[in-house]
Amino acid sequence: MKLVYLGDQAVLAYLADERAAVGFAAAVRAANPAWLFDVVPAYASVGVFFDADVVSAREVMGWLDTLALPSADSGSRLNEHSRAFTIPVCYEMQLDLPRVCEHTKLTADEVIRLHTSTTYTVYAIGFVPGFPYLGYLPDALCGVGRLPSPRVRVEPGSVGLTGRQTGIYPLARPGGWNLIGRTPLTIVDVASGFFPLRVGDTVRFARIDETRYRKLEGERLVSSRAD
Repeated sequence: MKLVYLGDQAVLAYLADERAAVGFAAAVRAANPAWLFDVVPAYASVGVFFDADVVSAREVMGWLDTLALPSADSGSRLNEHSRAFTIPVCYEMQLDLPRVCEHTKLTADEVIRLHTSTTYTVYAIGFVPGFPYLGYLPDALCGVGRLPSPRVRVEPGSVGLTGRQTGIYPLARPGGWNLIGRTPLTIVDVASGFFPLRVGDTVRFARIDETRYRKLEGERLVSSRAD
């Protein structure tokens, strides 16, 4: 693990990989020292934000150095507080499935089958509030590039993929990922502070038709079970 200063109120820890970062973030949260403000994991790094009035960055670094890290053989439960979500997706409400099929040489049904057969981990939250970066796609779906020109508007709930990742646009924003479906569920409500997905949670997608989409439209995402 490598620790570096991140301004005067945070320390950035670089870990070996994404799983190590999720486990490290969970360990910091579980310890919950009095000076801790926030823990922000992003793939293989973790930002630890602290109250600079009560502790120095050097002291935080020393504490982090002594924190017991999850072992490499601790299995999939690196984050004991993670939750599992099943997210319904109407794959008929797509814009770029033909593009994905052309790149992967798969049929639309094969793309959907692979996309729904994988359990994804939330490795980061960005570029807009609540956007989950989910990894990783099955090998056969990897490598599809972003659109040559991003769309001016992507509808909320749109499910996209690019590279090795898939994700969900929680709000109407510009975007350049390949859109292969849409979920009817609300996964973010900024006004009420509703952000159900956290780094370390797991997500599976379930195929639904448009009739089911209309019945579920507007409902909030809830976890299907605890890990």
